[in-house]
Amino acid sequence: MAEGTNEKNIHGLSFQPLPQGDPGFAMYPAPGSGPPSPLPVMTVKTKGDENEERGNWSNHMEFLLSCIGYAVGLGNVWRFPYLCYSNGGGAFLIPYLVMLLFAGLPLFFMELAFGQYSSSGPIRCWNSVPMFRGVGIGMVIVSAWVGIYYNVVITYTLYYMFMSLTTSLPWAGCDHEWNTAFCSDLYKDCISSGGIITFNNTCVPVANLTSVEMDMYNITVDGNSTDLSSYVDPLKALRVRPTEEFYKNGMLHDSGDIGKSGYIIWQLALCLALAWLLVFGCLVKGIKSSGKVVYFTATFPYIVLVILLFRGITLEGYWKGVEYFVTPRWNHLGEAKVWKDAAVQIFYSLSASWGGLITLSSYNRFKNNCLRDAILVPVLNCGTSILAGFVIFSILGNMSHELDKPVENVIDETFGLAFIVYPEAVLHFPAAPVWSFLFFFMLLTLGLDSQFCIVETVVTAVMDQFPEKLKGKKTFVVAGYCGVCFLLGLNTVTQAGNYWVWLMDKYAADFALLIFGLCECIALGWCYGAKRFTNDIRTMLGDKVVDSIFFKWWPLNWCCITPCVLAFVLMFNWISWTNPTAKDYEFPPWAHAIGWLMISSTLIFIPIVMVWEFIRAEGTVTDRLRALITPTADWGPALQHHREEATRVHQRNGTIMGGTMDGVDAGRITKYMPCENGVSLPLEVRGACAPPPTEGAGAVTLQGYNGNAV
Repeated sequence: MAEGTNEKNIHGLSFQPLPQGDPGFAMYPAPGSGPPSPLPVMTVKTKGDENEERGNWSNHMEFLLSCIGYAVGLGNVWRFPYLCYSNGGGAFLIPYLVMLLFAGLPLFFMELAFGQYSSSGPIRCWNSVPMFRGVGIGMVIVSAWVGIYYNVVITYTLYYMFMSLTTSLPWAGCDHEWNTAFCSDLYKDCISSGGIITFNNTCVPVANLTSVEMDMYNITVDGNSTDLSSYVDPLKALRVRPTEEFYKNGMLHDSGDIGKSGYIIWQLALCLALAWLLVFGCLVKGIKSSGKVVYFTATFPYIVLVILLFRGITLEGYWKGVEYFVTPRWNHLGEAKVWKDAAVQIFYSLSASWGGLITLSSYNRFKNNCLRDAILVPVLNCGTSILAGFVIFSILGNMSHELDKPVENVIDETFGLAFIVYPEAVLHFPAAPVWSFLFFFMLLTLGLDSQFCIVETVVTAVMDQFPEKLKGKKTFVVAGYCGVCFLLGLNTVTQAGNYWVWLMDKYAADFALLIFGLCECIALGWCYGAKRFTNDIRTMLGDKVVDSIFFKWWPLNWCCITPCVLAFVLMFNWISWTNPTAKDYEFPPWAHAIGWLMISSTLIFIPIVMVWEFIRAEGTVTDRLRALITPTADWGPALQHHREEATRVHQRNGTIMGGTMDGVDAGRITKYMPCENGVSLPLEVRGACAPPPTEGAGAVTLQGYNGNAV
C-alpha cells in the first residue's frame, strides 16, 4: 500500500497507515529478522461514526453550529443591550471583555475538552473525580428546570409570530377588548381629534370647555387658535402602552398574583404543545436530526439581524440610540455591580456549567480541535451580542424620536424588551406585519437552538446512566421527557403563568451555575490535576499545540485566575442579595420558599454524593479520601485504541491516564500489530497471535500479512 493513501477492499474496510511521528508508530521485531525494525501500526476502521455505539456528529460544522446556537440565545438580544444601557454604555464593554478572557473562555475550553476526551455526558464524565459527580447531577437538574420555562418563552414567541399573520397588528391602538381606559393611545387620539383628557379620563372637545376649565388645564386661546403646548395629560402616570396591554391582558390574561392561577389559556397551551413537538421532532434521532436543523436555526438569526441593522440605520433618529449605546460613562467602572453584571452575562451567555457544552462535545470525534472551537464560539457569541446591541439601539433611537422621549425611557428589561418594546417599534415600520413576523421568527430560531441543547443534556445524561436498559430507545426517552415537561409547563400558561416564569428565571439557574463553575475548576485543576488534564488534551490535540507557550494560559486560569474570579462574583452576589421581584411585583414568602427549593434541588447532590462516595469506599479514612479523587476504572476515552494512545501519552509526559486499559470494550476501530503467520489480538490479550484464515469472507491483508479483523 502506498504511503499516504487509503486502500479499500470489497468488505468496505479502509487501511490508514500512521505517520512515523504518531504514538502508534513503534519498534516491533520484523518476522524472521533479528533486531527490531520500525513498522507502521495500521488502523482498520469502518465507514460512518467513529464511536458507533454512541454516535458522532456527521461533520464538524454540525457541532460548531450547535455550539453557536446553544451559546447565542434570546439573552443576546434582550439582556445584553439592557446591561449596556444600565452599566455605562460603551464602558461596559471593558469589564465584559475582561470577564470573557478570564472566566468565559477558560471554562468553555475546559468543558469542551472534558466532554470530548471522555465521550460522556455531564454525569458520567465525573468518573474522573467521583466526589464531584454531584456537580454533574446538579447541571442536569438545572437544565431540566430551565427547559421547562425556556420553552414557555418560545411559546410566547410562537404566539406573537402567529398574531403577526394579519394586515393590522393586534397590539396597535386602544380599540381591542383587552385594552383599558388608561391605554396611552387614547390620549393621542383625543388630542388629534381636537379634545383633551380631563381628570375623570374623559375626552372633551376644547370648544366645550369653560374658561375656568381652560385655566385649570393650562390651555390658552388666541383668536381662533388654541395653544395646548402647556397642557399635560392629568393621568399621564397611569398610562399604559397598547403593546404592554396586549402582552399582559391580550396574551397572558394576567391575574396580578402568582397565587391566582385562574384558568389555562388555551391559545398558549396549544403554542406550548407545538413548541414541545418542534423540540421532539428535531431531537427524535438525537444529534443526527438536530445536527441538520441547526444549519438553518443557527444561521437564520444572523441574516435577520443584518437586515434589521440596515433597516434600523435608515430610520429617523436612529443615531440617538446608537450614540447612547456606544458613549462610555467611565464613572460606572468603579462600581462593583458593573463587574458582577459583566461576569454573570458572560457566564450565562456562553452557557458554561449547564452541562450542555459537555454533552455537545461528547459526540465529537476524538481528534477534533476543541481549542479552536473554544475560541471561535465565544468570540462569535460576544460579537453577536454587540451586533444585536446596534440593531436594538438603532430601533430604540427611532422610538425615542417618534415618542419624543429620552432613550432611557423607552427601554425595558428582559421580557419587556422582547414583547413590549420591540412590537411597539415595528409599528413604526412600513409593512409592519412582515417585520414583526420576521423578528419573532428570528427569536424562535434563537430559542430553539438553545432548547435543543438543554433537552439533549438531560436526555444524554439519562441514556449514559442506563446504557444497557435504554439502548436503542432514545426516541421514547425524548418523547417521555417532552411529554412530562409539557404537563409541568401547563401551570406557566395559566393567568399566573408569567409570575412562575419570572420565579423560575430568577431562582432555577442563578448562583448555582457559579458554584458549578468553581467546582469544575477545583475538581479538574487541583484534584484531578491540571498536568493530567493537560495530557488528556495532548492526546487529542498533539504535542505541538499543548507545548506551545500560549497554551500555558489555560492551566493558569483553571487553577488560579478563573476560580478567584468566580469566587469574587459569587461572594458579591451573596453580599448584595435581595429577594427577586417581577418588576414592581413582590413575590409572597411561600413563592420565595419554592424558589429556594429549586436552588437547593440543584446543589444538594454535591454534598450528598461526596458523603455517599466516602461511605461506599473501602479501607482507612485516608484510603477513602484518596478514593474520592481517584478516577474509576472506566474513566478515559471511550474507544480502546484511544485508551492505548492516552496511556502512552501520559506515561511519556509523567502522568497516568487514570482509568484502566480495559475499562471499556474495544470499539469497532482496533490497532493491529503484525506478527508471524497471523495478526495479533487487542492489547488486553496481547502476546497471542490469531491463526491466519483461509481466503474468503473476513480475510484481509496487512502489508503482506494475512489475518482476520479482530
